[in-house]
Amino acid sequence: QVQVVESGGDLVQAGGSLRLSCTVSTLTSDDYAMGWFRQGPGKERDGVACIAWRDGKTYYARSRKDRFTISRDKAKNTLYLQVNDLKPEDTAMYYCAAKSDDAACSGPWWRRTWWGPNYWGQGTQVTVSS
Repeated sequence: QVQVVESGGDLVQAGGSLRLSCTVSTLTSDDYAMGWFRQGPGKERDGVACIAWRDGKTYYARSRKDRFTISRDKAKNTLYLQVNDLKPEDTAMYYCAAKSDDAACSGPWWRRTWWGPNYWGQGTQVTVSS
């Protein structure tokens, strides 16, 4: 059973940066994709970025690529999301998700339903003050 645990959320001022982490346990192979999502107050959970665990190929939601960078450290079984130039509208709970399909980022990864109900973390809160 894959488990994911997010960390790194904080209260920051606009213009600041954060690196969110997601520790992944019990990966039995490299045949996974990992994604970052966020859910702001009163909003839907939407995709930020996706990465193929095996080769590190990355995918971003439209308008996310300029300030967001997804990466992974396979040796540490950890997924990262670097967010720069934070804005108040980035305030949200940030979640990571895993899917046992290394081609998953080629599909509609930005949709929550694509990832199924199983491999989600509890989220880490990012709050950006103006």
